[in-house]
Amino acid sequence: MTLHLLGVDFTSAPTRRKPITVARGRLAVGVLRLDAVEALVSMPAFEAVLAEPGPWMGAFDFPFGLPRAFVDAQALGATVAEVSAAVHARCAARMDFRALVDGWGQGLPHRATDLALGPGLRSTSPLQTRYVPVGFMWFEGLSRLLAAGVSLPGLHAADPQRQALEGYPGALAHAVLGRRSYKNSDESDRLIARIDLVDALEQGRVPAPYLGAPRLKLGHALRESLVADASGDRLDAVLCLVQAAWAAGQPALAQPPQVDAVEGWILGAR
Repeated sequence: MTLHLLGVDFTSAPTRRKPITVARGRLAVGVLRLDAVEALVSMPAFEAVLAEPGPWMGAFDFPFGLPRAFVDAQALGATVAEVSAAVHARCAARMDFRALVDGWGQGLPHRATDLALGPGLRSTSPLQTRYVPVGFMWFEGLSRLLAAGVSLPGLHAADPQRQALEGYPGALAHAVLGRRSYKNSDESDRLIARIDLVDALEQGRVPAPYLGAPRLKLGHALRESLVADASGDRLDAVLCLVQAAWAAGQPALAQPPQVDAVEGWILGAR
């Protein structure tokens, strides 16, 4: 049986210069075939991908939940869907969400899953709306998953033929490369890191917590495009794709037995 998968490197304001990047692949007999890497330059294009009929499963690089302390203080609800609806009812645009966070005045706490990625690694707080605006990614991304009727395993039941999980490409890259950086530069050390990362994925040399991730198979042109992309966005989308493929072979799609219903869980968190 062939499973169709997506890996999505997300941005809250897609443009031609900084698109939403989508890796498409198929998993069969322990091998993950990379079919294409697409650049989406608008939110309607992203919404069209979400509306594609299943069965498919994807890993998306944006937070599905907000920190429990913030949710409870603002009385936003008891599930990710309730929280999203409450925030969007109060905040017409993402800058209004920034104002809501700033007005709270209690800093930028992390979720439990942000702090459970292993030694030396943690993801950015979903309340961060500056520098790396992860909060804007939550605001624009999660609401569209919910509006499209996509299921979020362990968090929100909708179309069982279209399933979305929270990915984090940096976690998989860190498992392979350690502290070596592979993106946002065309310097030789970053280029070599991208080559080493793609080599590891092709050879199936993926350490814990992603042991058992299927070997990546891709053509020469796609391989060269991943290595040549100094931004790392194309490679990040493929890392999400590999996380989705790994999750497909794990019990409960790699979701722990108890997940905070407003915070969610990152694939590979411990």
